[in-house]
Order: sequence, then C-alpha cells, then structure tokens
Amino acid sequence: MISRTYAIAKKEIKQLIRDWRMLFVLLFFPTFLLGVFGYAVNFDVQNVKLAVYDQEMSEQSRDFINSLSGSQYFDVVKTIRGNEEIKSTLDKKQAQVVLIIPRNFSRDAGKKSEPAEMQVLVDGVDGNTATIIQNYLTAAAMKFSGEIQSKDMSKYGISAGIPVELETVFWFNPELETTLFLIPGLIAMILIVTAVVSVSLSLVREKERGTIEQINVSSLRIYELLIGKTLPYWLIAVVDALFILFASYILFGTEVRGNYFLLFLSITFFLLACTSIGIFVSVISDSMQVAFAVSTFISMLPSIIISGFIFPIESMPGILQLLSNITPAKFFIISLRAVMLRGVGISAFWDQFIYMFIFALIMFLMAVVVNQVKEKKV
Repeated sequence: MISRTYAIAKKEIKQLIRDWRMLFVLLFFPTFLLGVFGYAVNFDVQNVKLAVYDQEMSEQSRDFINSLSGSQYFDVVKTIRGNEEIKSTLDKKQAQVVLIIPRNFSRDAGKKSEPAEMQVLVDGVDGNTATIIQNYLTAAAMKFSGEIQSKDMSKYGISAGIPVELETVFWFNPELETTLFLIPGLIAMILIVTAVVSVSLSLVREKERGTIEQINVSSLRIYELLIGKTLPYWLIAVVDALFILFASYILFGTEVRGNYFLLFLSITFFLLACTSIGIFVSVISDSMQVAFAVSTFISMLPSIIISGFIFPIESMPGILQLLSNITPAKFFIISLRAVMLRGVGISAFWDQFIYMFIFALIMFLMAVVVNQVKEKKV
C-alpha cells in the first residue's frame, strides 16, 4: 500500500513541477489574496465626512465642532449656510453626517431645567456604519456635556466628581481592530478554496486525459489513489498556510499568542477536511470546468456566509446555525481564533478537531462509495 501510494504521489509531484504556472498560482496566489482581502475587508469606521450647519456661530458651538474634528473619527468637509443645502449634501454623498446646531444652543446649554438640543442627520444606507457613527456622536456629546457641567460647578467652588466610573479593559484585542478578528477567517477561506480546487482538478484531469481507465484496471485500490493524489496538494496547502501566516504578521502585525504545535494541528485537521471535499467533487465531476465551478461554489460561499468568518453564527436563525456545520471552515475558525488571538490551550477547543476529523471521514467515505457505484455502472 505504501509503495503504491508513494508512486501515485511521486507522479503527481512530477506533473506539478512540469506545470510551473499551476505551481506558482498554488504557492503565491493565496498570499496575494490575503493582502487584498485583509486591506479591503475592514469594518473600522474612521474619517467620517461631517458637514456642519452652525446657526449660532458662537464660541461654545465652535468648541463642540473642534472636539469632533480633532478626533480620528470625523473630518469636517463642508460648512452649510442654509437649509436648502442639507438635502443636496446628503443626496450627493458629499458628507455622511450633517450636524445642525440651533441658534439658541449656548443659551439652552446654560439652563438647568432642559438640555440644549442639536440635530444630527446620518446617511442610513449602511445601517452598521450609521449605528457606529451615532454612537460616536453620542459619546462626543456626553463628553462635551460633562465639560460644561464641570465648568459651571467650578464657578461656585464645587468640584465635579463622578459617583461611579466604569473602567473597560478589552481582552485579546485591546485596539478593537477588525482586521485581527477577520484574519483567521481569511486564512480559512483562502486555504479551503485552494485545497478543494487543486485536489478536485488533479483527479478530474485523469478522466479528461483518458488515463483513469488504466488506473481502474490496475491493482491500485481506490483509497491508495485518493491518498496518493491528495498528499502533494496537502503539503502545498501546508506551505501556503505558512506563507499566509508570515504575510499576516508582516502586513497586519498578527501574532500567534498560543502554542505553535496546536496551530499546526489545527491546520492539519482543516486541510484533511478540505482535501476530502476536493476528493468528493472530483468523483462526481466529469470535466475540469464542472469540477472548478462546483468546488469553488461549495467551498467559497459557505466559508464566507455561514462559517462565522464575518457574520456571527449565534445571531443566525436556528436552521442556518445547523446548516453551518456543512463547512469545516466553521470549526477551523473557532480553533484558529482560540490559538492566534486568545492564546488558550487545547482544552478550550479540542472538540473542533473531532468535528473536522468526522467531517473529513464522512466526505472521504462518500467519495469512495460514489466512485464504486460509478465503476459498477461502467
């Protein structure tokens, strides 16, 4: 068994060396994708374009505007002079937010009975961004209100104390950078697409060239063929994973907080599951075009939508939470975030290894059964 499997793997390696274009794509294209997606997929909201309609033009209103423009979150891009400019500013997307300060802002701010009012018009097309902008403005208004209260009380010799102060410490990701959260998902998406597509195409290539009949009449067993065919691509995927981890450290400063052996173990189980998907796709496909389309569809879409890469699985309906188990990327992302971002031990995610192994076993057995059925029909 070992000698026959080695012979198949050796033949596949020689074929890869001859096809240097394919080898170049398999080795370097995943790293390129990481750079593109890593910079493009970012949910951090900064440099919000702010338009200001200051009807009062007082010192206090200017102080509030300066407090916004002085932060990293807002850029004052336009000063509005009349009501007729407000709608056109938002319609033309010249600004994401319009801040309207009324004429009696300073006078109302000095009253004790009622607070001063301001109006904020936010472009709500992107609901997530609009909510974050609203939170930014609310926090800025509360901070400015506290400064006004402190000044008023200091006039009467009263020190403004805070009865309760909440101190928040962000664990694992103190800077709250979404890129660090998304990097494990990007690694999972890139690896699953690379492994599934490459393995499926390698097996279907034998069908298109007509050499699969010679293999079928030989003494080679089906599992020896499948293991020998997938082993070189599994090794290439491991090298891809190392390149991607190195590139993520260089480009985004992503460090592995946990054990490197557990990281390697996670990658090994995940690639085992990915190659099993590629084997199954190659068995059910009769041409390279079909194999490429099917492998891309069943690997990329689930890994983006229902793996927890971008959208939290806990927030999905129950049926989608159950459906998320059809992609091994879900289990890999959980283990990868545990090792890379949280630095925890295997006790926190050992069950994810079992899920990935069961997934790989089921897909491999399905491929063997389907292949045997097709051979009997022939």
